Amino acid sequence: FLGVMPAYSAADDALTTKLVTFYEHKKDSSDPSHQATVLLFDPRNGSLKAVLDGSVITAKRTAAVSAIATKLLMPAFAEVLCILGAGVQAYSHYDIFMELFTFKEVRIWNRTKEKAVKFANSVNGPVQVCSSAQEAVTGADVIITVTMATTPILFGDWVKPGAHINGM
Repeated sequence: FLGVMPAYSAADDALTTKLVTFYEHKKDSSDPSHQATVLLFDPRNGSLKAVLDGSVITAKRTAAVSAIATKLLMPAFAEVLCILGAGVQAYSHYDIFMELFTFKEVRIWNRTKEKAVKFANSVNGPVQVCSSAQEAVTGADVIITVTMATTPILFGDWVKPGAHINGM
């Protein structure tokens, strides 16, 4: 899949386009599932001014949008954060959520438990690695799904009433 995301800002005198590809991650591949490039143009004449790796921009922008939604929609006294997935988006979401919110508990689950353990060991702060998605979700106030799963991993009867879900 190829996504093309053009944007123009007269106030910033900026014309950009982000190109992003999405592919199902193969277990035996080191290639990322998402790859992005940002092109910056001169809005006066269309000449290309810069080509940027869009991976970091994509990860941080996606997490920032989730954080804004969470700030506006999460329960008033949210204490438990659940992250389903342990890839690039899990890290970017964790970073901004720990900066903006004060959760008493953070849980993570991933189909490959080793990746969840690696995540928990590499971030600043305690993270509980869960053996199942249901264990991670049950009782959580904020749930973030950041997987390339092609089959359901989250079910409504696991979700605490009033919980906020960010589905990426």
